[in-house]
Amino acid sequence: MRRATGAVVAACAVVLAACSGGGAAPSGGAAASSLVVGATSDPDTLFPWKATQFQAVNVLEQLYGTLTELDADLEVVPGLAESWEVSEDGTTVTFTLREGVTFADGSAFDSADVKASLDRIRDEATGAVARASLESVASVEAPDPRTVVLTLTGPDAGLLAALASVNLAILPSDATEEALQATPNGTGPFTLTQRTPNQSIVLEPNPNFWGGAPKVPSLEFRVIPDETSIVAAMQSGNVSFAVFDDPLVAQSAEGSGLTVTKTPQLSYHVLQLNARRAPLDNLDVRLAIQCAIDRQQVLDTAALGEGEVTGPITSPAYRSDPAARPCPQRDLDAAKRHLAAAGHAGGLTLSTIVSQGEYATSVNEATNIQAQLAEAGITLNLEVLESGAYVDRWVAADFETAVALNGGRPDPDGMYGRYFTSTGNLNEVAGYSSPELDALFAQGKATSDPEARKAIYQEVSRHLEDNAVWVWLFTSYTYTATGPEVSGFTPMANGSLKFLRETTVGGS
Repeated sequence: MRRATGAVVAACAVVLAACSGGGAAPSGGAAASSLVVGATSDPDTLFPWKATQFQAVNVLEQLYGTLTELDADLEVVPGLAESWEVSEDGTTVTFTLREGVTFADGSAFDSADVKASLDRIRDEATGAVARASLESVASVEAPDPRTVVLTLTGPDAGLLAALASVNLAILPSDATEEALQATPNGTGPFTLTQRTPNQSIVLEPNPNFWGGAPKVPSLEFRVIPDETSIVAAMQSGNVSFAVFDDPLVAQSAEGSGLTVTKTPQLSYHVLQLNARRAPLDNLDVRLAIQCAIDRQQVLDTAALGEGEVTGPITSPAYRSDPAARPCPQRDLDAAKRHLAAAGHAGGLTLSTIVSQGEYATSVNEATNIQAQLAEAGITLNLEVLESGAYVDRWVAADFETAVALNGGRPDPDGMYGRYFTSTGNLNEVAGYSSPELDALFAQGKATSDPEARKAIYQEVSRHLEDNAVWVWLFTSYTYTATGPEVSGFTPMANGSLKFLRETTVGGS
């Protein structure tokens, strides 16, 4: 496929200020009509297939396109594919691609890019975090520039929703990870013009975006290490948009005159247990931890009760019953019995990794869990890490336990298939799989009837809870704060900032 010359792109990357076309400056006050977003961490990667950090995803979904998208109600809608057709037996999906779409470097997008992207994601050597979402794909063909045909090993009810994730973004067929880390090249609504590590990322509208160019002249993600400082920056007019996790900060922002919108999230707070490491390979140890934790107390302590205790699946149509588990309420006596049964009547010591900077409630969650487990004879040592170091440890499954905030999805297969199947590409991170779960997830993929799928995923939830695979804690809210000149943004329950493309500031 013909590409714009790499020399032009590389030169622009070197003298970015000169090539930026007047984008917002990375420091100082917000330029007139520009949109400045406060973020607590710098993205740890600009390569969409490996992004797990929320801040990285927020930036990358502005730069890259996907075959399908989710609308504000989390329904699947067209993206780079303007339409698709599923065969009667569910084993073939034929996509018709949009015409006239280009990448940021000006080169044309077509079916060869889709085939190359999906094939590389499916290749285990790539290390793509959403590889398991394409497990049902047997082959990808591109019979003409506007047509892509996926042949599946069997029906896959969650595939179309999974394809909406930026972890399955379509990249140029000749792109390398190294090149895209330096100069992102996507089909999204914005293009990158300037990056100052640990300070800011400045984007400008893509005038050729298939959905119409965004209305703001520039979009800047400005790194400000804590949410309270972001509120101060919004009060002074240096930041115009932010999404908070901490309800106290949200109250402060609202009290200062900012507009704050509260949105329930599919993401879930959890204590992950690595069952492949002793002593967590012992079910009684895991049950002791589960029985020793009052999840409502964690929620009340860390997030002022702003949320709901949850079971494993938060997808609205498949939501787990949070009481359907061993020890639905805290039971210290049961916790101690399980410890004794595991041979740890005198107690045991574990460690947990905790992210500082990726979301606001993490350390408070960890310290409360630590105090609760101590009452059961379990010492929990905290390793508090900056966001990038935490993600590296998490992806490598280099932990005994992890206090985590994981993203939920509207379809439970996309949410958990990559974690809890034996072939899932995040199964090492999950620390657990079983033949029963493999069979259940296979059934869930192959079943299209909503009620039948609901029963299957209830069984998935039961298995995860009965085996105390992780300790699911609670779901919470995001709080979208906007300055007086900002309008048009729609928050989403999956945490996506997709609708920054439709946001305006002042007269923009």
